[in-house]
Amino acid sequence: MSADVVDLIHATVRLEQPLPSGRSTVGTGFVVTSRAEDGAPRTVLVTADHVFAAMPGDKVGVGFRALEATGTWRFAPVSVRIRDAEGDPLWTRHPKQDVAAIELPSGLARAALPAANLAGDRSLASLRIEPGDEMMALGYPRGLSANTAGFPILRAGRVASYPLAPASLYPTFLLDFAVFAGNSGGPVYIVRKPAAGRPGDVVVTGLLTQQIKLRRDRLEIGNVTQADYIVETLSLMQGGEPAEATAGQGALPASDPSPAASGPDLTPVERLKHAWDDTLTDLGVLARRAWIVVSQTVLEWLTPDARRA
Repeated sequence: MSADVVDLIHATVRLEQPLPSGRSTVGTGFVVTSRAEDGAPRTVLVTADHVFAAMPGDKVGVGFRALEATGTWRFAPVSVRIRDAEGDPLWTRHPKQDVAAIELPSGLARAALPAANLAGDRSLASLRIEPGDEMMALGYPRGLSANTAGFPILRAGRVASYPLAPASLYPTFLLDFAVFAGNSGGPVYIVRKPAAGRPGDVVVTGLLTQQIKLRRDRLEIGNVTQADYIVETLSLMQGGEPAEATAGQGALPASDPSPAASGPDLTPVERLKHAWDDTLTDLGVLARRAWIVVSQTVLEWLTPDARRA
């Protein structure tokens, strides 16, 4: 069974947990269908491990959508338990990479990506992906959705690193596009060239796990964890009951001021320190520019004019 872009859009969900401050922690996830060791089908929610880890509560809102009889879509969140009574994680995390997976009850998800559409080393080699090739990503930057139904926002960027394989040596790769808090856990994919008479298949190459920063500068580069590690995480899942899920409540906000990957809010002292550091940096730049101007002026004054010789 294959999947196209619309299938993956339907399988991508907003993950949200309210915080005591009245704000929310937001990330992105997507639903995959795979098979357990005994061959039984299962439905799995995949995201970045740090998205779940940043949520202190025991339940997360999973933003599915429902199609009304009128043909319109509405936001239909479901509450899924991610921690037990002792506060221990119920999800499976990859031991080395920023990937998490948790099984959902059968029939809960209204759409899912077949695990066969997750790329591995051989898939990437056969697709001949090279630096500069375009990939797409789905997610909720700053908690923002594409519309009130809660569908994800699709964006694109180009592969910015080399090589991509083998994943065992290069577990992540870079994508040249601006990543924001809330994008974490979203699928990154390409579309395989279509055969005659049918749309192209989606191939998920990985999931977004980080925006690249140098000191405090955002470099508009995303870090993508290879899909091989999603496959490995699925294989690490033990048997057991799916996560408890109940109907959620609440309307979709237009945006979220405190998404998952943003970290804690800065205190007034920290803001003042950052402002002071920025001021010192600006003063340093001005001082260097002034020194260049003075040096050039002195040099011109000391250098004889050739026309007067």
